[in-house]
Amino acid sequence: MRYDLVIFDNDGVLVDSEPLSNRLLAGYLTELGHPTTYEDSLRDYMGAAMHRVHDLVGERSGQRLPEDFDEVFHARVFAAFRAELEPVPGAADVLKALVAAEVPYCVASSGSHERIRVGHRKTGLDAWFPDELVFSAEDVGRGKPAPDLFLHAAERMGVAPGRCVVIEDSRLGVQAALAAGMDVHGFTAMTPEDRLAGARGFFSRMEELPAILGL
Repeated sequence: MRYDLVIFDNDGVLVDSEPLSNRLLAGYLTELGHPTTYEDSLRDYMGAAMHRVHDLVGERSGQRLPEDFDEVFHARVFAAFRAELEPVPGAADVLKALVAAEVPYCVASSGSHERIRVGHRKTGLDAWFPDELVFSAEDVGRGKPAPDLFLHAAERMGVAPGRCVVIEDSRLGVQAALAAGMDVHGFTAMTPEDRLAGARGFFSRMEELPAILGL
């Protein structure tokens, strides 16, 4: 099927940020008295907006995270991004192929606009994503697994949900895409297929994606 819009998740799909951010999140939560391993963070928070961290910690401990939690965490993440972040191998080539085939695309991320921009500037992907192609959970009331973000992106791009395909690497992202009535392909570089149940297909290297999309 040739789609009218390709919607990319950002973290773990375009930029190789999940190892960095989840290591830092696990460390910070543990530091605050909420013991969390790297694997716990991947399982519970990968692909989610920050409100999920607050919600789960509150449900499990009955305690609220500090008022400046998001600010401190993002400062640590942005510092790590500026020092270490790399693009997902092959991501720029996929974007080049989409442009050549004149297939519209955008990014819809659970991260903030600032987080997206910091990562794109460091990896050089900012050249492919002007402001009008960048959508964040900040733009809607609920982040993934709610469908709001993907529906918002499709509406702004002028494409019906049924003509969109989402490229995701998280369980919450796949759930959001399915709830939006969109096809979704699961990127398994970090996430096993069984955690991306419901995806139309799976691939482990970005080099495979152009053929999957019929480019």
